[in-house]
Amino acid sequence: MSIAALSPTSFPGSISGLLQVASLLGLLLLLLKAVQLYLHRQWLLKALQQFPCPPSHWFFGHKHEFQIDQELEKLVKWAKEFPSACPRWLWGTKVVIVLYDPDYMKVILGRSDPKAHSTYRLLSPWIGYGLLLLNGQTWFQHRRTLTPAFHYDILKPYVAVMVNSVRVMLDKWEQLISQDSPLEIFQSVSLMTLDSIMKCAFSHQSGTQFDKNSHSYIQAIGDLNSLTFTRVRNIFHQNDTIYSLSSNGRLFKQACKLAHEHTDQVIKQRKSQLQDENELEKIKRKRHLDFLDILLFARMADGKSLSNKDLRAEVDTFMFEGHDTTASGISWTLYALAAHPEHQQKCREEVQSLLGDGSSITWEQLDQMPYTTMCIKEALRLYPPVPNVSRDLSKPVTFPDGRSLPKGITVSLSIYTLHHNPKVWPNPEVYDPSRFAPDATRHSHAFLPFSGGSRNCIGKQFAMNELKVAVALTLLRFELLPDPMRIPQPVARLVLKSKNGIYLRLRKLK
Repeated sequence: MSIAALSPTSFPGSISGLLQVASLLGLLLLLLKAVQLYLHRQWLLKALQQFPCPPSHWFFGHKHEFQIDQELEKLVKWAKEFPSACPRWLWGTKVVIVLYDPDYMKVILGRSDPKAHSTYRLLSPWIGYGLLLLNGQTWFQHRRTLTPAFHYDILKPYVAVMVNSVRVMLDKWEQLISQDSPLEIFQSVSLMTLDSIMKCAFSHQSGTQFDKNSHSYIQAIGDLNSLTFTRVRNIFHQNDTIYSLSSNGRLFKQACKLAHEHTDQVIKQRKSQLQDENELEKIKRKRHLDFLDILLFARMADGKSLSNKDLRAEVDTFMFEGHDTTASGISWTLYALAAHPEHQQKCREEVQSLLGDGSSITWEQLDQMPYTTMCIKEALRLYPPVPNVSRDLSKPVTFPDGRSLPKGITVSLSIYTLHHNPKVWPNPEVYDPSRFAPDATRHSHAFLPFSGGSRNCIGKQFAMNELKVAVALTLLRFELLPDPMRIPQPVARLVLKSKNGIYLRLRKLK
């Protein structure tokens, strides 16, 4: 080989050739990807031809149809135009079939389809793979392990804990209303439900409602709610790396850090307490264990304890769901009663006749408030705490009207739209507690505030108990009035929130 053949002057040509080859390969890969996306879109269009929907853009989907924070209203409008279900195109190759018919809901909730991966995986950096995100046999094992935490023998003593937490909140409100201005209640209700869940499920006895760290946790949860909801609908934020570089991604990471610090501290404190032999003796004497103790002493099918990762995932999941959904239900129920004074007064009279001055509430009395319970359920119909759940079809499905969907389609069960569907609920925007009178009839899947089927909310009885305690004690102490200048505007998030807060005027009863 000659020296000239190895001279540096030969490299530019070689590099140029390599760049040309790389460019050609890149173009071929892009072309291949474009063909794949085109073919997938054509498959989707064919699969959904039985389900009409408003015209959509080939790239932006139905984005032009959905103004910021107007999603709920738009879906309710679609329910009037398109029977039972309607495709919603998020972008060119991403579509979900929105369901809002009870027969359709019954079919899907009676199956074992997994949670929609493309949506729920975005929650995993925050709450990990706990009961909400798990699927299949692992989900079943965790559900079976945790079910004893909601046995009625466990829930009974929680009532007294809830009463104390609610009274702390009401005492704070009593001091604040002396300023004679409307009070935003969602924040303080969230602190109260967090205080309650910390004491009931996590054996944490400190004053959460006065703790600055708890305020930070509540704020972090609110941020994570909004950021995750926004990310699901943004085509450019689906990739984890790209999202991590965005401003929203950085906020999400910081909020996750705050949330995890909170739950890590709860786990650490309980583990420390269990080092005490006296505490261990108490645990051994218990017939049923609290939520966190079940996790700490759990043995899976293979005989192993939960890993630290799995443990924190379940704590993060229940810490979030156990306080935020209940706070939503309580806040919207109090607003509904404030907006309908005639029903508020009937509830108050029922509670007064049962509880007197409210010095105590027993487990048995929770089932002796029929009218108050009707009012709570009607509020949960109008304002379901979880407005939507999603599934990926693991096999084809045929609905009662004969229409079908293939395996691989994502279905979105819009609980909010179902509850506002005029074909299911006559005059759906009217607050009418008589819909839930003992002799009233309705479809088994027309009312789903806690979802349904095998994956229904494991803590639904806990939540209903807390709703009844909070509503009863609040009505004994205050008259509730709406703020006419700030009518709450429901907005879709992971948990139903109000765009402009929930403001009430409170008048202390004599």
